[in-house]
Amino acid sequence: MQDTREVAIQVRGLRNQFGDHVVHDGLDLDVLRGEVLGVVGGSGTGKSVLLRSIVGLLHPKAGSVAVFGTDMLNASDETRQKIERRWGVMFQDGALFSSLTVRENVEVPMREQTDLSPQTRRALAELKVSMVGLPPNACDKYPSELSGGMRKRAGLARALALDPEIVFLDEPTAGLDPIGAAAFDALIKKLQTTLGLTVFMVTHDLDSLHAICDRIAVLAEKRVFVTGTMADMLEVDHPWVHEYFHGPRARAAGFGN
Repeated sequence: MQDTREVAIQVRGLRNQFGDHVVHDGLDLDVLRGEVLGVVGGSGTGKSVLLRSIVGLLHPKAGSVAVFGTDMLNASDETRQKIERRWGVMFQDGALFSSLTVRENVEVPMREQTDLSPQTRRALAELKVSMVGLPPNACDKYPSELSGGMRKRAGLARALALDPEIVFLDEPTAGLDPIGAAAFDALIKKLQTTLGLTVFMVTHDLDSLHAICDRIAVLAEKRVFVTGTMADMLEVDHPWVHEYFHGPRARAAGFGN
């Protein structure tokens, strides 16, 4: 049965190249509105490169990237900024500004993109901090005073600062212990459901894929080799895909038996 949901992100013919090294060649991908898409792949397949290409931090050699139907590679600066306000990005380990408190970090997108008063920015930042499960006293702490899990939550609060429709997450559970990773997965799913978010998540965490992803996109051979559900992945005849979803770590997690 064909999915009739709107395509929030459409990537066609993407080519990313660094010198002579081709990372992506002819990569196509659709991200559906309201879904949680997990992006996986072996080392060097360009998972984070794909994320950065979509959000405009890297300019591909060829191809197109459309977000909400807007051609992002050829849009005017004004049009791009309007679309960029509709997404938030959480990089690995939160990527917080070390010289700013958590509250000030969360306020950064508001300062750059809105004309809100300082009082309103402060109140909204505190709301976002609360939404990601951090205690009120975290607002005045600096990133160095936080645990790894708290930094990730602060990074997520900043990604939510402008009430985005899409959230990009780069390895959100990397470095967390299993309990912390499961709690973060539950937080992402709760926020996605409550806020109606579209989530593009680069991950290597099988538990995350199983717990919160509606579909999985596998990068292999310089493109999106296959997309589908976790059940679909178990049927794919490809060496890396088979090893990933049937290997020792998959069996330890209760998959691929």
